[in-house]
Amino acid sequence: MRIDAHQHFWNPARGDYGWLTPELQTLYRPFSPDDLELLIEEAGVGGTVLVQAAPTVEETEYMLGLADATDWVLGVVGWVDFNDPKHIAHVDRLARHKKLKGFRPMIQDIPDVDWMLKPELDWAFRCLVAHDLAFDALVRPEHLDNLLALLTRYPDLRAVVDHAAKPRIRAGAFDEWAGPMARIARETDAKCKLSGLVTEASANWSAESLQPYVDHLLEVFGPGRLIWGSDWPVCTLASSYQRWVDATEELLTSCSAGERLAIFGGNAASFYRLGAV
Repeated sequence: MRIDAHQHFWNPARGDYGWLTPELQTLYRPFSPDDLELLIEEAGVGGTVLVQAAPTVEETEYMLGLADATDWVLGVVGWVDFNDPKHIAHVDRLARHKKLKGFRPMIQDIPDVDWMLKPELDWAFRCLVAHDLAFDALVRPEHLDNLLALLTRYPDLRAVVDHAAKPRIRAGAFDEWAGPMARIARETDAKCKLSGLVTEASANWSAESLQPYVDHLLEVFGPGRLIWGSDWPVCTLASSYQRWVDATEELLTSCSAGERLAIFGGNAASFYRLGAV
């Protein structure tokens, strides 16, 4: 089965998506399973992982409700407040839900680039390890040195770098990203999501323009540690769902059929503990 390991649903009327403003136009509306179902069917995607988009426990509960009602939503990556040790009760409670697979603090939106290394967050990372839950690292290139330090501190933390750490493709800033990503790949067991690249590229992006970045990920992480995702509906700012699927297939032509199957689904099933899919 092909798995989309990174997609979102939201409803702006809920009021907890601080980043989602009317200025984003096409994104500023509800997105639900009904909006995605036909797209994944046409792309041959049989299941998804639904990822948080608001920094509230209430949104996590909202997503789990959608997952309960949607067979093809195989897992949910939620949110708890890593700054508040009392949220350990939420982790313990939410972890009992069979579709809760991990948590994601919105690190890219936190002004303090050193936030993730604060000692007072220790409870959160240890709690994820204890529950065998995934840590989705929503970071940018400026966070990568600290992410390496964090993953070295918690070697048993199952981590994935979201959106390949959002390299600054439009600016052509390859080296500032490539070196730290290679170190993370070499010195940790972290996985990396092959997602989110189109919204970091120029408006007239092509698979060819993304190829150096994907080739680097293939070289340093290998096909066994890359996990494909759409980042829908955010991706629609730069690409249709099907165009990103087609572009990914083109970007992975150097891989064997088995390696492509792993990137498009098998690695996600293993990392997120999705069971037999």
